[in-house]
Amino acid sequence: MLETLKEILPSLQEDNISVWVMTKETSLKGVNTILDKLESVTDEPVPHHLYKVNSISATTLYIFTSGTTGLPKAAVISQLQTLKGAAGIWAFGGNPDDILYVTLPLYHSAASIIGIAGCIYLGATCVLRQKFSASQFWNDCKKYNVTIIQYIGELCRYLCKQPERDGDKDHKVRMAVGNGVRSDVWREFLARFGDIKMCELYGATEGNICFMNHTGKIGSVGRSNLFYKLVFPFELIKYDIQKDEPIKNQHGWCQTVEKGETGLLISKVNSNNPFFGYAGNKKDTTKKLLCDVFKKGDVYFNTGDLMVQDSDNFLYFRDRIGDTFRWKGENVATTEVSDIIGILDFIQEANVYGVTAAEHDGKVGMASIIMKPNHPLDLNSLYNQVVSYLPGYARPRFLRLQENMEVTGTFKQQKVRLVEEGFNPTSISEPLFFLDDSKKAYIPLTKDIYENIISGLIKL
Repeated sequence: MLETLKEILPSLQEDNISVWVMTKETSLKGVNTILDKLESVTDEPVPHHLYKVNSISATTLYIFTSGTTGLPKAAVISQLQTLKGAAGIWAFGGNPDDILYVTLPLYHSAASIIGIAGCIYLGATCVLRQKFSASQFWNDCKKYNVTIIQYIGELCRYLCKQPERDGDKDHKVRMAVGNGVRSDVWREFLARFGDIKMCELYGATEGNICFMNHTGKIGSVGRSNLFYKLVFPFELIKYDIQKDEPIKNQHGWCQTVEKGETGLLISKVNSNNPFFGYAGNKKDTTKKLLCDVFKKGDVYFNTGDLMVQDSDNFLYFRDRIGDTFRWKGENVATTEVSDIIGILDFIQEANVYGVTAAEHDGKVGMASIIMKPNHPLDLNSLYNQVVSYLPGYARPRFLRLQENMEVTGTFKQQKVRLVEEGFNPTSISEPLFFLDDSKKAYIPLTKDIYENIISGLIKL
């Protein structure tokens, strides 16, 4: 990475930012080396004055958000947040004898704080793999006697997509800790790989709230109760997807949703649950806060996540605000549409989003799809699938065939560029298709069809 530093090194040094590299020596002036110093370091305990922390709210490190809906931002992670995260595996039942397998990127909080710091907290062993490999995952688990694995939803799905082998359940993994696994993948994962305790959790890197599913309730991120809400006060409020703002009553206050109704998750900001925001970015820090929500002067952290709470107080993640669009007066959850398309055996992955179309209100559905290797695109099956399982307003009217899916470092789908590019065949070189109701099929999207849609001659 040294070459990438050369251009910006002077500005870093002007800001008194020290740069350390994992080498014994370097020709770059003012850059510190590590390996030469490790050779001479003492094995005595670190002096107390070097590790003493004066404040629980002091910054431990910065973690960049994944950038699903925009550029990454440096979230301030405090000592308090680090300690809470590091205690996560312990809270699920981890112990010093456990061996944790980490394949996720260390520049995000899941692996760095819950995983690595969690092992330090427990005194457990960590098996660290440089990069996730679906084909080698279980081989590694068997080789190193792994007892706990760390996951995100896509990781579990990738494992389930691997060819079945004899001995899929022949391992020592007893617990899986992570977030974002779909209910269908959850069931398939357990059926195939054995009786593993799935410890689903919820929490944003920069957020001041978390949920933990201790009961194994499939699909749920956790359960709330009176005591929990005293410690982590939160609410689910009514939200207007089209206007991208909370729905307020005649007095100007936000309104909570009923049980079973989807709402925006917000968490109260106070001395016990502070929000530290983003480093050097007051604008984005302020944007994450909602003020005067239920009364004058109160402040809540806006998670940006739509959730629902059932009659038994179990909580379920529904979607990101940015991953939902409105079409024909209805809200379309992109993950639900992706799930329906992803069932087809020739589809590797589907990324669903809303695009604007002239002469039409709202955003119309579009899906970028990746084919499985050596599988042809079956437009008839795809059409029958969306017509059979999706209401008219949720069916993707446009398809874009891609070779590779753009994802963030934690496998989250990128949508921003795809939304901006829309469905113009003159500017997109990849194959495009249009759902033609009159022909009851997906057909190639030509320039003439595109112009007729834009002019309003073809109604969507």
